[in-house]
Amino acid sequence: MVSSQNFVAFFIASAIIIIVPGPSVLFTVARGIAWGRATAVLTTLGNTLGTYLLAILVAVGLGPLISRSALAATLLQLAGGTYLIYLGYDAFRHRREHANAMVSNVGARPRVLATIRQGFVVGVLNPKSLIFFTAVFPHFVDRARGKVTLQLLLFGTVFSIMAFLSDGTWGFIAGTAREWLSADPKRLIAMRLVGACVMTTLGLLVAGSALGL
Repeated sequence: MVSSQNFVAFFIASAIIIIVPGPSVLFTVARGIAWGRATAVLTTLGNTLGTYLLAILVAVGLGPLISRSALAATLLQLAGGTYLIYLGYDAFRHRREHANAMVSNVGARPRVLATIRQGFVVGVLNPKSLIFFTAVFPHFVDRARGKVTLQLLLFGTVFSIMAFLSDGTWGFIAGTAREWLSADPKRLIAMRLVGACVMTTLGLLVAGSALGL
């Protein structure tokens, strides 16, 4: 259904965007710093469920559109690349505020279901995932092989599993190293700065690909 070349390229692109500390990762890390590893992993579970729901909705909605129009896929890639650049700029501009917010995220440990629910909401509303699904997924679809919706669902499933493993690792590490991270906000600022650079670079690559550069 999906060529091995496209799948490998998709896997690499997904790994890059997942590893970058975006909204979901920062939220999970904040939970890990504030309440420990268990809360961080439960947050990741809820976040992944929300992300997968997004993937399903995007696949069902975009599959038929992309299969009929190459122009639609190009426009989506261009819009997504532009927005990723904006997210990178926003992460850079607010890196200090985000770090301070993560350090100050203290209070009573939330209940299990509440933690999963909150992670789910963050996952559903995560602009990075939404833009990646709508703008980058179509780039790896092999329209000649047909079944575009199924290809998008496969990408969404693989992406969600990778995201759970990666974000869960971030949260586990943050929960373990909570004292070390919160002791110096500069470490969180540096992490956010790296994320900003990678998101901006990926946005430029996606937009350039859409323009044939």
